[in-house]
Amino acid sequence: MSGAPRSTVEPSPALLRITRAIDSFSDWSGKIVAWLILPLVLSLTYEAVARYLFDAPTLWAYDLSYMMYAAIFMLGAHYTLLKGAHIRTDMLWERFSVRTKGRIDVVAYTIFFFPAMILLFYASVDEAWRSWQMGELSEQTAWRPILWPFKAIVPLTALLLLIQGASELLKSLYAARTGRFLTTAETIQV
Repeated sequence: MSGAPRSTVEPSPALLRITRAIDSFSDWSGKIVAWLILPLVLSLTYEAVARYLFDAPTLWAYDLSYMMYAAIFMLGAHYTLLKGAHIRTDMLWERFSVRTKGRIDVVAYTIFFFPAMILLFYASVDEAWRSWQMGELSEQTAWRPILWPFKAIVPLTALLLLIQGASELLKSLYAARTGRFLTTAETIQV
C-alpha cells in the first residue's frame, strides 16, 4: 500500500543482529551453491562431445547430471526463501496490508513450515545414515555411484531452510507488529 504511512518503530539491535547473521549466511551459502552449475554444465558438455563426436558415451553422465541438478535445486531452496522467490498461491496477497501479510506468514511458518521441515530433517537423516552404513550404491546405471552423499543433501536442505525460516519468522513478527518489512539492505551485510 503506497499511501500508507511508514512505521517509525526501529528494529531492535538483537533482531537486526540475528536476521543479519542468518540472512548473510544464506546469501553467502546460496551464492556458493550457485557455482555447482559449473561442474554440471562441464560434465554435460563433456558427455555430449564424447557421445556425439567420438561415439564414446560415459557411464557416469546420467547419474552425475541428476545428482548435481538435484543438489543445486535442493541446496538453493534456502537462498530462494531469503530472496522471497517462492511462489505464493494467494491471489489476494498483494491487497493485504503489511501487518496482515506478517500475521499470515507467522501462522504459516509456525503451523506448516517448521513442522514440515523438522519432519523432513528427521526422516531424511535416518535415510542418509542408513545409506552410509550399508554403503548403498545406485542401481540406476552400470556406474553405480555411492548414494549417501546424494541422500545427505535432503537433511542439509531441511537444516538450511530451518535456519533461514527462523529469520523469516522474526521478520514476519516484526512486520505483524509494526506494519513495516525489514529490507534486504537492513538484513544482509555485504
